[in-house]
Amino acid sequence: SGKMAEGGAADLETQRMDVAVLLKTPLRKGDTWYLVDSRWFKQWKKYVGFDSWDKYQMGDQNVYPGPIDNTGLLKDGDSLSLKEHLIDELDYILLPTEGWNKLVSWYTLMESQEPIARKVVEQGMFVKHCKVEVYLTELKLCENGNMNNVVTRRFSKADTIDTIEKEMRKIFIIPDEKETRLWNKYMSNTFEPLNKPDSTIQDAGLYQGQVLVIEQKNEDGTWPRGLSTPKSPGASNFSTLPKISPSLSNNYNSINNRNVKNSNYCLPSYASYKNYEYSESGSNNEQPGLCGLSNLGNTCFMNSAIQCLSNTPPLTEYFLNDKYQDELNLDNPLGMRGEIAKSYAEHIKQMWSGRYSYVTPRVFKTQVGRFAPQFSGYQQQDCQELLAFLLDGLHEDLNRIRKKPYIQLKDADGRPDKVVAEEAWENHIKRNDSIIVDIFHGLFKSTLVCPKCAKISVTFDPFCYLTLPLPMKKERTLEVYLVRMDPLIKPIQYKVIVPKIGTILDLCTALSLLSGVTADKMIVTDIYNHRFHRIFAMDENLSSIMERDDIYVFEIAINRTEDTEQVVIPVYLRESYRHAGYTHHSGSTLFGRPFLIAVPRNVSEDKLYNLLLARMCRYVKTFTESEETDGNLQSCRDNGVNGDVPGSNGMHEEGSPSEMETDEPDDESSQDQELPSENENSQSEDSVGGDNDSENGLCTEENGKGQPHTGQAKRLFTFQFNNLGNTDINYIKDDTRYIRFDGRQLKLDERSYLALDWDPEIKKRHFDTNVCEDFEKHESMEYKPQKKTFVKLKDCIELFTTKEKLGAEDPWYCPNCKEHQQATKKLDLWSLPPVLVVHLKRFSYNRYMRDKLDTLVDFPISDLDMSEFLINPNAGPCCYNLIAVSNHYGGMGGGHYTAFAKNKDDGKWYYFDDSSVSVASEDQIVSKAAYVLFYQRQDSINGTGIFPLDQEKKQSASAAIGVPLESDEDSNENDNDNENCMHTN
Repeated sequence: SGKMAEGGAADLETQRMDVAVLLKTPLRKGDTWYLVDSRWFKQWKKYVGFDSWDKYQMGDQNVYPGPIDNTGLLKDGDSLSLKEHLIDELDYILLPTEGWNKLVSWYTLMESQEPIARKVVEQGMFVKHCKVEVYLTELKLCENGNMNNVVTRRFSKADTIDTIEKEMRKIFIIPDEKETRLWNKYMSNTFEPLNKPDSTIQDAGLYQGQVLVIEQKNEDGTWPRGLSTPKSPGASNFSTLPKISPSLSNNYNSINNRNVKNSNYCLPSYASYKNYEYSESGSNNEQPGLCGLSNLGNTCFMNSAIQCLSNTPPLTEYFLNDKYQDELNLDNPLGMRGEIAKSYAEHIKQMWSGRYSYVTPRVFKTQVGRFAPQFSGYQQQDCQELLAFLLDGLHEDLNRIRKKPYIQLKDADGRPDKVVAEEAWENHIKRNDSIIVDIFHGLFKSTLVCPKCAKISVTFDPFCYLTLPLPMKKERTLEVYLVRMDPLIKPIQYKVIVPKIGTILDLCTALSLLSGVTADKMIVTDIYNHRFHRIFAMDENLSSIMERDDIYVFEIAINRTEDTEQVVIPVYLRESYRHAGYTHHSGSTLFGRPFLIAVPRNVSEDKLYNLLLARMCRYVKTFTESEETDGNLQSCRDNGVNGDVPGSNGMHEEGSPSEMETDEPDDESSQDQELPSENENSQSEDSVGGDNDSENGLCTEENGKGQPHTGQAKRLFTFQFNNLGNTDINYIKDDTRYIRFDGRQLKLDERSYLALDWDPEIKKRHFDTNVCEDFEKHESMEYKPQKKTFVKLKDCIELFTTKEKLGAEDPWYCPNCKEHQQATKKLDLWSLPPVLVVHLKRFSYNRYMRDKLDTLVDFPISDLDMSEFLINPNAGPCCYNLIAVSNHYGGMGGGHYTAFAKNKDDGKWYYFDDSSVSVASEDQIVSKAAYVLFYQRQDSINGTGIFPLDQEKKQSASAAIGVPLESDEDSNENDNDNENCMHTN
C-alpha cells in the first residue's frame, strides 16, 4: 500500500516504520523528547495503519489527522503550560527529536502552538535511571525592590542557579555591569542566599512555586539586603524551615563532585512502548498480588507504602474476603466517612485479581488527597508519613466502636506494671477497636523522671509502628588541603578525623598533629569557583563543612587576631577581557586558586607586588626580555631557588624568595616610564566598579617598569582592592606610592579581597595552571576509617529503649513541680502486635545536620526474636519474619521509593518499582536504602487462628498480646481525640 500521504509526505509504510523504530529509542540523559497528544497520535496510527489489527482505514482521507494538535495537553489559552497530572501513554506519547521532526515535516504543527520539548534527566542515587522530565518546576521570580511584581517561569530540574539568574536579569532588564545576588524567599521575611551558581535546581532543593528574589548592588557598593549572607545555615534563621539550604543539600553524598545529580523527584517510568490499549492498567494473566502501580508523578512514596500493606497477609485477606463491608464506620468524625477504606479495598481487589500487571492508583490518591491535603499535590512526600496516615485513616474508617466513651486517665502511682498496662490497653480498646488495632497496635511503657523533685511518671501508650533511631558515628573524616607559607611547597592533601559535632578549631588541632603547623597559625577556607566561598572562624561548627567542599587551610605567619603590624588579605586572580568601550570589570573571569597572604599594614605598591609575585613563584614564570625573545621560559624556581631544601617549611626573612622585595626600585623610574601599550587602558582600569578611586578602594592603573632585580619589562598584573564596597583602605597616590591597609574595619572576610588582574596574553605566557593546581597527598590519605560498616537492627532497638535526657527544646511538664523540666525518659516495649512495623529514622533534622543517614542496618529476614526487649514477663510468643520493606534512594526532600515484599501465596520475594514488578532474591533485601520494615509474628501466619478470618468467632487482638478482654462497655473517659497511636522519639 504505497499510498502517499498529503502534502508530499513520505508514504505511509515509511512513516509507520520510522516512527515505530524511533519510539523504541532508549532514553539518554540530556536528550530532548517531545510530547504528542495521544488523541492526535491515535488518529495518525489509524491513518497509517500502525497496528496490524487496525488497517481497514489506512490511507482513508476521513481519518487524515491534519496538523499535529496538542491542545488537549495544554491549559486553556496557554501555549506553554501543560495540564496537571497528565499520564504517559494515556494522555500523551513521547517521541525523540528525530521522530518529532519527521512528524512535523509530514503534517506541520497547528498554528499558534509551540513544540512541547522536554529533557531526559537522570534519577536515582544508587540505581541510575533516566526519565523524561515532563513537568518542569515553576518558580516565581521578583526583584528585591518590588516583590509584588512576580513573574512566573518554568525551569528544568537540571538547570543551574546561574541559568535562573541570567533569565531574571533579562526579565527585569538589569544592565550587564550591575552586580546581583539571588535569594530564596520563604514566608514573609526569611531569605536564604543562593550562592553556588553552578548547583542545579535539584541540588539546591528548589521546589514548585518557590519565590526567588534578585537584588542589585547599590551605587555606593553596598547591598540593599545588608552586608552579609547568613552564616552557616545551622546558626541562621533556617532552623525551622522544612527546606535544606543549598549549601547543605546532598551532604550525604560523599562523591567529591559538585555536579552530582541527585533526583529530587520521580516521574512516571517510561516502560518500553507495549501496546497497552491506553488503559489505566496493563492487563494479562498475572499471579495475584504481583501488580505494579503506575506513578502519577512523584507518587512513588505512595506506591511503596501500598505495596508493603498489600503484602501484609491478614490485612489483605480481610479486604479480599469483604469483611470490611460490615465494619465500615461511616459517621466516625475522626474517620474519612469510610472513603479511604472503600477505595483501598477496591484497589487491593484489583491488585490481587490476577488480571493486571499494573494498575493506576488514581482514585485512591484522590481520596487520600481529599483527607490529607499534604499528600494531594505531586510533591515528593515521606512514605512513612503516608503509612502512618493510612493506618490511621483505615483504622478510623473501620473502627468497630460507634460512640467513643470518655475515659478518665489515671496515674500509675506506683501500681504494678501489669495492672497499669492492662488498664491502658482496655481503655485503648474501648475507643479503638478495628482490624488495624488487631494487626498493628502494640503497647510501650514510658517512664519520665523529674530531675528536680524526682517525681516518676509512668504511662503505657499504644503504638502502630516503632520509630527507631540509628546510632550515629561520633566522628567523621574530612579531606583538606594545607597550603604552607613556603611558596615552593605544593599544597598537601590530608585526611583528618574530627568530631561530628565539633568546631573549626578541632579541625585545626587534628591537622596540626599531622602536619606540625600550629593550629593558631591556620586559617580554614572553603574554595569554590576560584573564590573563597567561606573563610571560617575558629568557633564555627564543623557541620557547615560538607563532604564535597574543597577545604583549604592556609598557614599564616601571624596570629590573625593579635598581630597589629600585619594584615591577612584574600587574593583572587582575574583574567580581564577588554571589549571596546566596555569598562566595567564584569569583563573579567576568575581563574586559578585564590590564596591568603599576610602583608604589612603599610606597604609600598612595589613591595606588595613583589610579595604577591613571591607567593606565586611556584607557578608564575618570570623572565627577562632577552630570555623572552629566546623563548626560553624560566620559572623563578629555576632561578636558584631550590624547592627541596630540607626544612624550607616557612618563609624566612632572608635567604628565601622574599629577598626579591629588598631592593626598592627607585621611584622616578617607576613613575615616568609608562608603557604606551598599557596606557590606553589606564582609564578603564581606573573606573573599575565606580568612577573614582575613593569608591574602589585601591586601584593601580600605572604599570611601572623598575623591578631591576628581575629585569622585567613590565608588571605581570595590576591589582585592585574590593572591601565590601567600602573604602576603609587608603590608597595614597603620592610620590611614595604607599598603600595603607587601614585595619580598623578590615576584618578578614570572603567579601574583601585583592584582585590581581591579568591580561590574557600575559597569563598564557607566565601562568602555569597545571603547576598551580598540583598537590601532593599525605600518607593520612591512605587511611581507611575502621568503618563499622553496618549496625544491627537490635542496636537500633536497644538505642530506642535507652534512657535519655529530654532536649531543652522539648521539656516535660512535671505535674508535681508545676513547671517544665528536662526530664529523663525511658521507653520499654510491653506487648507487640502480630505485624510489627519498624521505621528507621534515616532523616534527621537538628541544629547541626539536616541529613539522610545511609548507614546499613542489618536486619534479619526471618526469626527476629524480640523477647529480650519485652519487659512484660507474660508477653507470649514474639518471633518475627520479614514480609516487606520500603526503600528510599537519594537525598533529603526527594529521591525515589521502591519496595521488596514477599508474596503470601507463593512465598517468594519480589521487587516493586512503580509499575514494574520483578523477582528478587533474599540477599538483595538488606541494603542501605531500607527505610520501613514490616515483620509478621510467626504464630500469626495463616491458619494459626489469631485473626477473625482464620476463626470466624471474633477473638480480639488483645488475646494476642496477653491482655484478657473484658466485655464491659463502661463509659470511661478520655477526650483525647487526637489519637495518632504513633510514637516517634
